[in-house]
Amino acid sequence: MRKKLFLSALVVALPLALAAILILRPTQAKSEGTKASPMEVNVDNFTFGPDTLTVPANSKVTWVNKDDVPHVITSNDGLFKSKALDTDDTYSYTFTKAGTYSYYCSIHPKMVGKVVVQ
Repeated sequence: MRKKLFLSALVVALPLALAAILILRPTQAKSEGTKASPMEVNVDNFTFGPDTLTVPANSKVTWVNKDDVPHVITSNDGLFKSKALDTDDTYSYTFTKAGTYSYYCSIHPKMVGKVVVQ
């Protein structure tokens, strides 16, 4: 009797476990997709991450403010400047020529980063 009960429970439990795995797996893949893309810089905890980003020419780079204070993305050479980015705001710039482009936050000048375009 115990063996039949165990086998019955196993017959029910295995499909449920498999269904749970199949349902949860896309959710895990989706959450992994929320990481910064190769062309994205996260602004968080008063830092740029990554602080140096290397991209090919004609790449659109997007900065995402994950901080709870505003930041302004400003290139050292005056090539680009964002508006004040509040939490979850984004700013994008397309780099068309090879070179190294240093930038900083004009509100918090100790925050620095660079984009290397190849």
